Amino acid sequence: MPMAGKGMLLTSMDIDAAHEAEFNRWYDREHLEERVAIDGFLEARRYVAQIGKPKYLSLYSTATFEVLDSPAYRSALANQTAWSKANINRFKNMIRAVARVTVSHGVGRAAALGIIRLRPGGGKDKLRAALDALLDPADLDGIISMHLIESDPALSKPLTRDAAASDPGAGDWFVLIDATSVHAVPKATARIVENAAIKPLLVTNGVYRLLFDLAKSDLPTR
Repeated sequence: MPMAGKGMLLTSMDIDAAHEAEFNRWYDREHLEERVAIDGFLEARRYVAQIGKPKYLSLYSTATFEVLDSPAYRSALANQTAWSKANINRFKNMIRAVARVTVSHGVGRAAALGIIRLRPGGGKDKLRAALDALLDPADLDGIISMHLIESDPALSKPLTRDAAASDPGAGDWFVLIDATSVHAVPKATARIVENAAIKPLLVTNGVYRLLFDLAKSDLPTR
């Protein structure tokens, strides 16, 4: 089946080596569970870069896009724990995309993720249709699902001190490629980045390895 949910929050960041152990401990022991527990959040996944920057990447799936601007989520943002505040203040090169899932083909989630960041200009409907035709994993060995998420520029602001700064990438789109191995990603990526109509819109692309996947059903009952 296609990706669960219609909304997705993508966050990515670097962290200084001196704080990296605590950063990973916080993500694994508090942050993912705290976010997945919010009403309307379905699951969260976190990754580390094999190729690309920033080093760390997380994806949070929500039942609807509206969950990402809901009172429950806004309350969570406004009431961060002291541990969260300390780690968030150390983020570097943060990307935060509040997005709609607009294309989703294939089944399930996998151990590796290819990600392609695009900056669409005009003709978004035409671009979406072109990507829809390219995001079919059926003839790509090792690729189990492919998706397109489209950032909302009004909501896609970092949580760090520079949140008010102008961000030309706030409306960027991301192609997500779920693969059974990092070695399966390049062929699928090439289909997108070497397309003559899409290539000029490319911002970055990378390959990430899964660290941790947490679903709502994994949370302890209270």
